[in-house]
Amino acid sequence: MSDLIKPQDTAHPMVRSEAVHKSYGLVEVLKGIDLEVKQGEVFCLVGPSGSGKSTFLRCINHLEKVNGGRLYVDGELVGYREKGDRLYELKDREVALKRRDIGMVFQRFNLFPHMTALENVVEAPVQVKKESKSDARERGMQLLERVGLAEKAKSYPAQLSGGQQQRVAIARALAMKPKLMLFDEPTSALDPELVGEVLDVMRGLAEEGMTMIVVTHEMGFAREVGDALVFMDGGVVVESGHPREVLTNPQHERTRAFLSKVL
Repeated sequence: MSDLIKPQDTAHPMVRSEAVHKSYGLVEVLKGIDLEVKQGEVFCLVGPSGSGKSTFLRCINHLEKVNGGRLYVDGELVGYREKGDRLYELKDREVALKRRDIGMVFQRFNLFPHMTALENVVEAPVQVKKESKSDARERGMQLLERVGLAEKAKSYPAQLSGGQQQRVAIARALAMKPKLMLFDEPTSALDPELVGEVLDVMRGLAEEGMTMIVVTHEMGFAREVGDALVFMDGGVVVESGHPREVLTNPQHERTRAFLSKVL
């Protein structure tokens, strides 16, 4: 196992969702999501656009606030403090402290255009965790090497391909030493020939024991690398199981209809 990823206690799930609801006005996007993600597991979320996958992912690090139910990361309630039978929302500073342990990689790379690849990677450890610049740069170079981009350390985002930018974004997320990585369709904005290089990095993280929740349309990745797969539609979990079982022998008609269009 790489020393970039710390071994984790497996006494409880990394993520537990209990009857999570989320609405935007009158539109109910999540209608009671119950699921568990084990520590060290690669957990894939699949389903049609608008099914609630990305919204659920954003609820895990409190980028979106749930309207009902409870979400736990590593045994701790996300975004709230429980007192008796009531929930009290945490202050922004407390939420930010918790969020440091959760890495997130978006569809769009969101790199700082005026910073080099290395500067993008070391910015948060220095500014947020107050690491020394020398330590952060040393680890940043290790991470860029880890994602195959050591030679691009001094390049700016505009000088990198989409796949390279996304690999820098992964290195940037790893620089905070997260216990959990969230991937929101990390290859959907890439040209087809660049998808493989990003998935290869994610495979490597899986082999090293990183807990990952991946919203994806890459069914081959889900089948090969995933430990668990959930098919969502209309804000509910329609079907779940081992990826190979769900993908080869779906039990629900809605799952079969979806897979017939994407496989």
